[in-house]
Amino acid sequence: MSYDLGKITETLIQGKVDQLTELTQSAIDSNAEPAKILNEGLLPGMDTVGEKWKNGEMFMPEVLRCAKAMSKSMDILRPKLSEGELGSAGTLVIGTVAGDLHDIGKDLVGMMFEGAGYKVINIGIDQPNENFVNAAIEHKPDVLGMSALLTTTMPRMGEVINSLKEAGIRDQVTVMVGGAPVTEEYAQEIGADLYGANASTAVDVSRDYFEKAKN
Repeated sequence: MSYDLGKITETLIQGKVDQLTELTQSAIDSNAEPAKILNEGLLPGMDTVGEKWKNGEMFMPEVLRCAKAMSKSMDILRPKLSEGELGSAGTLVIGTVAGDLHDIGKDLVGMMFEGAGYKVINIGIDQPNENFVNAAIEHKPDVLGMSALLTTTMPRMGEVINSLKEAGIRDQVTVMVGGAPVTEEYAQEIGADLYGANASTAVDVSRDYFEKAKN
């Protein structure tokens, strides 16, 4: 059997879920290196999806379909990837704050980060402040992401940041916030490090932040 990484990229961009999983499995069966499938097949596809979304060439339903295709392929690849390969770009812990039951945006951010090579720990919706702190202590993420889709739950983000300070680990984690009512000004006001306007820019903002930190 043979495999075509370019075809994997193209099929991901087209959002063909079943076809992409078949191609991913076929590549595995053909003894393709899992890391190569990820880095040369799937990641370029997600990068293109992100660019198309930012440029208005792709809309949310299409992006969600592509993200679902990526997620299904990662279900096949994940057991075959080493811990280092999967988290080569870093680790993201992400969740929706207490009182908020919205998950589509959060899940899409997680998928985009996983597509960018991050190990992603999604702690779910309606998460109390201490769960974010405990996850930060346990997983030592490079980025701690918080989502809120209600103006009434936005203050929880600031509370989590204060809880991180009280736990003595605020300076050990980069905090990113996002969600429909959240603005860059609000992110600065509560002391967050990064603001993700949407799933695609969230990845870019994170990359830029860590690049600058290196220099």
